[in-house]
Amino acid sequence: MNDNKMTIIDDEGKEVEVQIILTFKCDENGKQYVLFTAPEDPDTVYPASYTDEGELQMVETEEELAMCEEVLNSFETEV
Repeated sequence: MNDNKMTIIDDEGKEVEVQIILTFKCDENGKQYVLFTAPEDPDTVYPASYTDEGELQMVETEEELAMCEEVLNSFETEV
């Protein structure tokens, strides 16, 4: 991840460059997260956790989604 962009592989196997909004680490669960938008839908923020090796896993649990939304809201308030 660099220049606030990263490349992901979509559901169809195509490479897509996405815009990183922010990254953070959750002290409670030790996971690292990235919040990003995709070019086809720049108004939607997608949350994912990632490993040090750069492997992404989309956030699906209600608890993690709520935590990511709270962090995003705090970030937007500060900006």
